[in-house]
Order: sequence, then C-alpha cells, then structure tokens
Amino acid sequence: MIFNRPNTAFVHDVIAAALAFILSLLLRLGDGIAFYPDQELYFATAVFTIVAAIVFRAFRMYQGVWRYASLNDLVNITKAVSLTVLIFLVILFTVTRLEDLPRSLPFISWFVLIALLGGPRFAYRLIKDRRLDFTLDKDAHLRVPILLVGAGDSAELFIRDVSRTDSNYRVVGIVSGSSARVGQNIHGVKILGTLEAIGEIVEELTRRGKRPQRVVVTSERFETGRMQELFDISENLGISVARLPSLSDFKNDMTGAMAVRPIEVEDLLGRPQANLEKEDVRRLISNRRVLVTGAGGSIGSELVRQLANLKPAHLTLLDNSEYNLFRIDLEVGNRFPDITKSTIISDVRDSSKLEEIFRFENPELVFHAAALKHVPLVEVNVLEGVATNVFGTINVANATLNSRADTFVQISTDKAVNPTNVMGSTKRLAELYCQTLGMAKDTSKDTTFVTVRFGNVLGSTGSVVEIFRNQLAQGGPLTVTHPDMTRYFMTIRESVELVLQASALGNEERRRDGKIFVLDMGEPVKIMDLARQMIRLAGLKPEEDVKIEVTGIRPGEKLFEEIFHGAEAPMPTTKDGVMIAAPRAATMDQIKPVFDRLATCIETSDTKGALKAIRQLVPEFQSGLTEERTRGVAK
Repeated sequence: MIFNRPNTAFVHDVIAAALAFILSLLLRLGDGIAFYPDQELYFATAVFTIVAAIVFRAFRMYQGVWRYASLNDLVNITKAVSLTVLIFLVILFTVTRLEDLPRSLPFISWFVLIALLGGPRFAYRLIKDRRLDFTLDKDAHLRVPILLVGAGDSAELFIRDVSRTDSNYRVVGIVSGSSARVGQNIHGVKILGTLEAIGEIVEELTRRGKRPQRVVVTSERFETGRMQELFDISENLGISVARLPSLSDFKNDMTGAMAVRPIEVEDLLGRPQANLEKEDVRRLISNRRVLVTGAGGSIGSELVRQLANLKPAHLTLLDNSEYNLFRIDLEVGNRFPDITKSTIISDVRDSSKLEEIFRFENPELVFHAAALKHVPLVEVNVLEGVATNVFGTINVANATLNSRADTFVQISTDKAVNPTNVMGSTKRLAELYCQTLGMAKDTSKDTTFVTVRFGNVLGSTGSVVEIFRNQLAQGGPLTVTHPDMTRYFMTIRESVELVLQASALGNEERRRDGKIFVLDMGEPVKIMDLARQMIRLAGLKPEEDVKIEVTGIRPGEKLFEEIFHGAEAPMPTTKDGVMIAAPRAATMDQIKPVFDRLATCIETSDTKGALKAIRQLVPEFQSGLTEERTRGVAK
C-alpha cells in the first residue's frame, strides 16, 4: 500500500475501529473484561475491524480533505459506523448467536467509533484553522453551475459561503493545481482533475447534466503564466472565466459573501505580481518628512497613497496640475486624517520656486515622479520634453542636494535604454545627471541618489490599456501599431512598491556608485495579444465582434523595449524583483557644457540644436524627426 494521505487516513480509521471495539467492551465490563474469553474477544475484534475496513472503503471516506472536515463528513461517518455495527451484529449472530456479547455493546461501540473517527478530523481542522464550521451544503439546482480552479483555502471558504448563504452559484467540481488531491473532495465537492484535463472534465460534467457556465479561479498563487492557457481553454469551451478576491480582502470582514469578479488585465501579465517587503521600507519612511513631485499623476498618486500608509512625519505633494493635486489631496485627507501635509501647485521647471519650497518644507526624502511621458506628444514638443524631463530633474536634484535631504529617488523608464524617441532620450539624460551627481565625491556626502527604472504601467493615464478600453466602449476597432510590438508591463501598485523597495535598498547601502535599480518585469507582452485579451474580457470575440487594426509604428516608437543597455551588466540584489544596472556615468565637467547648450536651445527655441546636443551625451539616440518635421515643431 502506498502511504499517501488517503491511505494513511484509512489505516488510522481501521486501527480506530479495533480500538473502538475494545474500548467499548472495557466501558461496558470494567474490570470484568479480564474474565472475558480471549478467543471470543480476538474473534469479535477482528470481525468488527474487517467489516469496518470494508464499509469505510465503500463509503469513500478518504476523498475528503481533513483540513476542511465539515458536517457532511460527520454525516458520512455516522452512516458508515451505523452500517458497520449492523453488519457486525448480523455476522456475529450467525456465528455465535451473540451468546457472550453484552446487549449494550453495539450502542456503546457506535458512539465510541464515531468519536474516534470524527474527533481527529475536526481536531486537525481546529488546529489548522482555529475554527470549525458545521454547515451543510445546499443543493440548489437552479443556481449557476461553476467549476473551481484551485483546491485550497479560498475554494473551501467559497464552498462554505455558497452553502450557508443565498448564493447564485452551485459548485459542480474542482480542478486542482496538483495531482495529489485529485479524487478527494472538499465539503462533498469532488476534485476532478488538474488544469491540463479541464477539457475532459467539462465534457464529463456535460454528460452528467452539470456543465459549468463559469470557471472561477480561487487560488491566490495561481501562476499567472497559466492564466492565459486557462483563458484560451475556457474560450474554446464557451465558458467565461472569473476569480475570487484574495483571502486578505476578508481578514477584517469574514462575514461578507465572497463575490466572484471578472478576470482583470493584471491577471494576464504572465508572471506573479511582486510584493513589497514592508519592514525595510517602513524604516525608511516612518516619521520622516517626504516630498513627492508629480504627486497627482498615475505613479505619483499611488506613491503618495503607499507613503501615507507608512506613517511619514509630513508629506509634501507637489504638482503643476491643480485638478490632479486636488484629487490626491482630498483622498489623503479622507483616508489618512492624522498625517500632516502640504499641497503645493508648482512647476519643476521653476528652479527658484523649488529652492524656496525645499527650504520651507525641509524634506528628508524626495521622490521625483514629475515628467512628460507620452512618446508621440514629446516627439513633437521636443523643447518642452527637455525642459521638464531634463531640467525639471536637474532643478529637483539640485534643490534636494542644497537642502541636504537624505535621499533623492529618480523614477525613470525602460525607454531610456537605446532610445528611439525624445522622451526616452530626455529620461536618459535625467538618469545621467543623477548618476553623475551621486558619484561626485565633493557633493554626495549628504544625499544618496537612487534611480529606479521600469516599464509600462497598466492602467496609468494614456496607457495602452486605457486606450483599448475607450476603443472598446466605442465598439472598436482596437488599434495596434505593429503586430510584433512588445512591451514590459507592471501594475501601478507593484511598480510603486518596488520603487520603495529599491529606495530602501539604495538608502541602506548608501550607494555612491551611480548604479541604477531596475525592476524585474518578467517577459515582455505582445500588444496584439493584449488587444485580443481585452476583447475577450469584454465577452466578445476578436475579429468577429471587434476588429483589430494595424495602423503602423508612430514616430519615435520601438518594436520592443529593453531594460538594460549593452554596457550595463545586470547584477542581482538581496531583494526579489530588484536588479542593478552597472553605471554609464560621466563627470560633471564632461556633461555640464552639453546641458548648458541645451538650456540655450530652449531659450532660443532651437529644436534642431537640442537634438544635436542630446546625441552628444546619448549617442545611441536615433531620432525619428525629419528635417521638415523639426521645422514644423520649432523655428
């Protein structure tokens, strides 16, 4: 016999049956058991044990998971024990006419065996969960049949929730991520197979009149790389896909029903979302004065939310958009009323105003998220991009240094690597300045300069997901600039969490080497695949219900992005999800004349001269601007 969990439970129950008979006889006879005939004791115990073993197997008592023992299991145990006692009495009556068997012994054995079988199961659950739930499942045939993917805590909680509430769902089966539990059940719902067999499972359920109308992912750790596989299988079967919220969403309200929600685009990233190690970050932020530029933007506002949750001594929110700043200020005031904050409308291009703000606010930590980020717009507004992304960064970095703040964090982009557009090249110049300033021995003794580089953010303003959603709302078509185009993607939450993680790591090591922290974004995602997924998520079929049009690559757009330059050897760090790119820095004497020329180009509206100056420091920059387009942009 292979001693897996079901067989181990079977051996436990057979031993319990033998003990139950002997204990029952002891309870009935007391000291008189010493005078009970040995031969009849051995015979009766053996018969009782063998009968119990056969009945237990017949009742399939080993398909249940002890961790999720419920009243259904207790009912099953009661039935099995009752049949065991009845068969035992018939056999013993046939052989011995029950001459030496006390008349009350079968009743005592019935109670003792139920206690020995049920007790360990519920004790195990009590130890694991520190709670018991004796709830019988309801069988409501009019409810929506669903197939669960994942045989863990969330699945068990959902099945119990369905059984005790007036739910719209009926669970017809479970698909496990592991073959170890196949054949078992949770509260009477059978684990039918693994994800690879989901097609056969649905076919079998259909034959039994239980075809699921929806597949619900319950596992919190479900490999997102397999989500696309599940999505494709379900689409072929004509079944929608949904998922349960995380169990952590219910830790403060376990009485609420577990609502099924649609699969989000974030679930299709092709990798697990990164999680923040909060202790290091809490030590960096807690009880310190923090300033955020671009505080009303997509990244800046999420950064403010997470910073506020870490209890800083004071928050300074700086942005040049009145409306964006108003929204995040209102939200922080409502959610974190105890945090003191300043809300300042200002432009990072105004160096004198920034110096005044820094002197008054006296920040210890500065997060620089302000930037012009939309590639096509910056491509035709070159000087504006240089003024904000380059000189805005210089102004904030200098103000940070002059105020003797402890840490400056520059948020950069993968578009700064081998840039083919103005936006990427200006962000590379911003990286270069911060690297150079951080490595300068005469100026970096008070301030640590940290640069963090990552890719596209799902759901940010102007992102491809937002564009696709708007196009879907209008009935399509969805526009993709090239069928082979790929991008790295992160969610807003995880990008900000990893920015904080990298900031804590850079501050902890007090880095003076100009290295850039690069966030691990997994494998790049094809934009064409993302468009198809968005259409499917809307319950429609690509190319049938909604067309996808290829419009051609826009000015400055690359087919694929890179997170490391060829001269930036990647190195691991002590934190998961964060890597380091070796520096490509220069001295301040080398870069200052070029930055001075860029400043002159802005004053004289010389776009062509600005592009030429950019290439001096970013020689890999290949601009898509033609001579005619340059004249159209500037003089």
